[in-house]
Amino acid sequence: MPSTIITTDDLREFKVELLEDIKKLLISQSKNKVKRYLKSAEVMDMLQISPGTLQNLRINGTLPYTKMGGIIYYDTRQIQKVLDQNSIHHKMKL
Repeated sequence: MPSTIITTDDLREFKVELLEDIKKLLISQSKNKVKRYLKSAEVMDMLQISPGTLQNLRINGTLPYTKMGGIIYYDTRQIQKVLDQNSIHHKMKL
């Protein structure tokens, strides 16, 4: 079995490549993070609904929200819970 000699330049090059890979991984993970609280515009964009529909969801109690200083915030966990609770499963007839 032949032996390979690793030089300090090889180690330095490996370190640079490894750090670049870690940096790319951290950047991609930070982009995929979902914020805990969303503003109205973000919820409308996420759910593809109009301002009137979002207001109706608030008024009829379907979508919980928090209002602070005139800004309405929605908890992403609550949005997901509402979506899960309203999921419709059709049974296929065989």
